[in-house]
Amino acid sequence: MAAPFSTTVADVIAAIGGECRGDAALPLVEIAPIETAGVQAISFVANLRYQSKLDDSAAGCVIVSEALAAKAQQRGTCIVTPDPYAYFARLTQWWKRSAQSLDPQQAVPTGSRIHPTAVIDSDAWVAQDATVGPFTWVGPGAVVSSQVVLRGHVCVEAGAHVGAHTIIHSHVTVGNDCVVGQRCIVHAGVVIGADGFGFAPHEGTWLKIEQLGTVRIGDDVEIGANTCIDRGALGDTVISDGVKLDNLIQVGHNVYIGPHSAMAGCVGIAGSARIGARCTVGGGAVVLGHLSLADDVHISAATVVTRSINKPGHYTGVFPIDENAQWEKNAVALKQLGKLRERLRRLESDNKASDA
Repeated sequence: MAAPFSTTVADVIAAIGGECRGDAALPLVEIAPIETAGVQAISFVANLRYQSKLDDSAAGCVIVSEALAAKAQQRGTCIVTPDPYAYFARLTQWWKRSAQSLDPQQAVPTGSRIHPTAVIDSDAWVAQDATVGPFTWVGPGAVVSSQVVLRGHVCVEAGAHVGAHTIIHSHVTVGNDCVVGQRCIVHAGVVIGADGFGFAPHEGTWLKIEQLGTVRIGDDVEIGANTCIDRGALGDTVISDGVKLDNLIQVGHNVYIGPHSAMAGCVGIAGSARIGARCTVGGGAVVLGHLSLADDVHISAATVVTRSINKPGHYTGVFPIDENAQWEKNAVALKQLGKLRERLRRLESDNKASDA
């Protein structure tokens, strides 16, 4: 078992930057939420709305902006940086790397990097410095690039390509001829390149439409557990550079997701929808098929997008929560709006006629 990782504020500053105000030699053994952090923990406050949490926190060191620096110093050591949340993100990355370097179970293999139970087809190409875990299969014509890590029970089908420095966790399937870019993280249970839902109605039955495209995933993409990305019917499903997908997302065939867009859990994107760059889609939201979202469109959780959105902005389509009895009254009133509108038009027309 690895020894617990510990560091100091000075080490953090040396690795990530920022300005220390207080005790640079302060020991740190964990990153913790501001509410529960102890005297040897580092935490952060990124929003002025939460500054009151500083008063009650026992955190040894807090990451803050200049706007909260004086308040943070009153309670102890702090690191001052223009963007505390981004600093926190970089801190977690550095902390994980540093902790793993001390863990023998996380060490890079010194001998063969291919587990004896893995099956590598003779026509596949696997880089010498790639790691292939137990019971993983790499199919004919597949390419596994430099510094790739394939965990256990991964399936890289025929002709698929996995880019350099990508990590694919257990029980992931990369379908035939699909492409995963460089520096991606694909979490457990993801399926890339299953058939999209394509059927033609015929005389009361359904005829399968073969899905002849692939999936192309760019660089620096992260895909959450059990997300499914269907291959294109004709042409490809495209996930652009820097996209972040949460767990349990369904991406239909021939969808395009633009660079650096992000989607929360249980989002559904129906076939042939086009999502612009830097968009966000809240948890449980749905975008119907063949619709388009412009760049910088932000969709609230549980919204159903039923029309294309051509203008950047924040959009919400959720009927507000209320006590059930009141909600039902509001729903009934909403259904009557069409009739009320027609009655109002008739009254206005009658008034104009009488005035004349």
